[in-house]
Amino acid sequence: MKELPKAYDFRGVEEKWYRFWEERGFFTAKLAKDRPRFSMVIPPPNVTGKLHVGHALNTTLQDIMARYKRMDGYDTLWVPGTDHAGIATQNVVERQLAKEGLSRHDLGREEFLKRVWKWKEEYGGAIIEQLKRLGCSCDWTRLRFTMDEGLSRAVREVFVRLWEEGLIYRGDYIINWCPRCHTALADIEVEHEPTAGHLWYIRYPLVDGSGHIVVATTRPETMLGDTAVAVNPEDERYRHLIGKKIKLPLIGREIPIIADREVDPEFGTGAVKVTPAHDFADFEMAQRHKLPFVKVMDEDARMTEEAGPYAGLDRFEARKKVVEDLEAQGFLEKIEDYEVVLGRCYRCGDVVEPLLSKQWFVRMKPLAQPAIAAVERGFTRLIPENWKNLYYDWMYNIRDWCISRQIWWGHRLPAWTCKDCGEVTVSREDPEACAHCGSKNIVQEEDVLDTWFSSALWPFSTLGWPEDTEELRLYYPTSLLVTSFDILFFWVARMLMMGLHFMGAIPFRDVYIHALVRDEKGQKMSKSRGNVIDPLVMIEKYGADALRFTLAALAAQGRDIKLAESRIEGFRHFVNKIWNAARFVLMNLEGFEKRDLKAEDLPKEARWILSRLSRTVRRVREALDAYEFDQAALAIYHFFWHEFCDWFVEMSKLFLQREGEERALVQNVLLQVLETSLRLLHPFMPFVTEEIWQALPHEGESIMIAPYPQPFPEFEDEELEAELDRIKEAIVAIRAIRADYNLHPSASLRVIVLADKEDARRLFAEFAEMIKLLARVSEVEIREGGERPKGAASAVLTDAEIFVPLEGLVDVAAELKKLDKEEKKVLKELDRVKGRLENEKFLQKAPQEVVEKEKARARELEEKLSRIRENIKRLEELKA
Repeated sequence: MKELPKAYDFRGVEEKWYRFWEERGFFTAKLAKDRPRFSMVIPPPNVTGKLHVGHALNTTLQDIMARYKRMDGYDTLWVPGTDHAGIATQNVVERQLAKEGLSRHDLGREEFLKRVWKWKEEYGGAIIEQLKRLGCSCDWTRLRFTMDEGLSRAVREVFVRLWEEGLIYRGDYIINWCPRCHTALADIEVEHEPTAGHLWYIRYPLVDGSGHIVVATTRPETMLGDTAVAVNPEDERYRHLIGKKIKLPLIGREIPIIADREVDPEFGTGAVKVTPAHDFADFEMAQRHKLPFVKVMDEDARMTEEAGPYAGLDRFEARKKVVEDLEAQGFLEKIEDYEVVLGRCYRCGDVVEPLLSKQWFVRMKPLAQPAIAAVERGFTRLIPENWKNLYYDWMYNIRDWCISRQIWWGHRLPAWTCKDCGEVTVSREDPEACAHCGSKNIVQEEDVLDTWFSSALWPFSTLGWPEDTEELRLYYPTSLLVTSFDILFFWVARMLMMGLHFMGAIPFRDVYIHALVRDEKGQKMSKSRGNVIDPLVMIEKYGADALRFTLAALAAQGRDIKLAESRIEGFRHFVNKIWNAARFVLMNLEGFEKRDLKAEDLPKEARWILSRLSRTVRRVREALDAYEFDQAALAIYHFFWHEFCDWFVEMSKLFLQREGEERALVQNVLLQVLETSLRLLHPFMPFVTEEIWQALPHEGESIMIAPYPQPFPEFEDEELEAELDRIKEAIVAIRAIRADYNLHPSASLRVIVLADKEDARRLFAEFAEMIKLLARVSEVEIREGGERPKGAASAVLTDAEIFVPLEGLVDVAAELKKLDKEEKKVLKELDRVKGRLENEKFLQKAPQEVVEKEKARARELEEKLSRIRENIKRLEELKA
């Protein structure tokens, strides 16, 4: 029998087994038609990415499901890949160029793109290697990239079809514009942040000289582009002004006062400026009232010629100058402090400007309806279910998606504008001439597609679409998508829309939405706070298994994870526990001969652990099938540590001391429980389980392709479990007495069991030897009833009472002195805690969790005080 080293060193083990699995092709899907199938696509990390703790959680949960299903007989495909991450990747390379004193414009588009591809080849694979370090069992033979040849073809096909169906159009539209990244942003790429600002009240004089109307605004620099002032038609204050004209301060342009029901009479003065080229609501209003569009800010956030004397100024410089001039010319009535919600670019953090621009859009409402129905009818399940309402809210109010981006890295739009007739040609192949007039004077669009456009096709494009491939037929729709809630709309909703539209079927059956990983105090991790936990550092310190198990054990549905390094260190101790238990089993397999285990042949202790194991297998399978990863992990943890190691391993020592069949059977039970537990644990802790499993007698090449355990109901015995629980209860009580009275571990204890019921006396008699071994007791005396022994420590059990006579075991005077001192200490602490809980100010001001902590502390101290007083009473009896 192979012996394991004394300590487990994960460093050599993890690399060794990962290479073994990959070389043997265990990760590769088999295209098997005769087996059930399980498929997933990885949310593709950015090619610029480095493994962070959110990735670690996301991919750990996916790997748990992939390994579970693979072991359970499913032909499992887990497609890996990376995203080209348009803006992020371009920014990285542009920063490199800046260090060389160059810009992308110095290189030109073609040379710049060569530089980006070179960067991608050199550094783009880093995150893939990091995923391997974590143990991800992706099918690396099917690794995809959102700009590889196949996916680029799929992107082009989708664009052309949507164009042909009238679902893609080009037009002037108000968009979110990032002046730093120089590109349009989709609504959900804008992060909204409450910020202290101001409300400026400006007098707009009436053209007829009869007075003025006061308008409130948070962006005075945009007033230069006003083309109307709007009031609510029901607002009595302004009814008489509707239809009149005002002269725009500073510029002098005459603009009308219009009535629109969307105006909120409660905001500011109830009269609002209308700036169609620089505000979303105003854009809609202008279309309703056929107002002109005046663009006073350009793509660099500088004022245009339309801004008159402010042309060329930066937007914030212009704001300052406009306010100064309004005040100097008597147009500024007052300024109030006001909280504004600023939109910032999700990439660079710059303040986003609503800007009128010519962009490309996808009409979303026709695509959204089937995707809403798919979730409503349960074809795709969102787990936890509470995300459905948010999904519906977004989908029912969906706006057209701006898909063009003014950068160079990405899928260039397959659209050509004719310089002669002005028409647009959209084509699957690069055209040589205009499709409308035949002119060869055509120019391709400079813009590229939003990164999320290619990502939206991921579940079917990675399987070979638009070709009719075997992979598509077998693995689409995919079984599960694991993702974080922050890309529910960026990505999940769009995949549903595209999958239904182009495949006629949902892209995934289940969407498991995990929460955020926060620090131990529940705060978001950030470099500025210094509370970031780097998964690569954790793997280096504690091993991948410890990190993976920690993340799974904390992944409760719908609840953010509070992660501390100490938790990872704690589960590293669990890895050691598994290792030491395996060493114990292997060291006690001398003379081992395999037996077919039958319940009737086994001692009760062995039947108990097999019953508990079967129930644990059932619970783990149920939890994994319901994506209750924390419940599955904790069920295994509790069984292995607290039932197998703490109890059965100790119980087995009684039988291992004996000869013959009893010893042989218990050896078989130890091995079966260990081996089954390793297979149960493997999806969570792949490395340590493989290392141990290979050292055990086993069948097959690897634990990762061994069958996942099934329950064995023939061994489940509720009555027997209840019996063993009563014996364990007695042992725990005796151990507690030994600890309470500071009785030396080698002190010989005599235990008296008082039980009125015959079956209780029979049970304690049957397990007397086990009680002696595990509680380190020299004698167990069982009585039907009678007088309680004096001077004995006692404990009340479910159906008996136990006593441990203390005479001759303790120095009564010294122990009483110690207990008296302890009693005073506990009383003092209890008074302090109660004082806080009786303090109204504390109860009102302290956070609820702090108050609850103090209440729990008070209960704990009261219980401790009760035990101390009980111990004093018993020792006083010995003095009498």
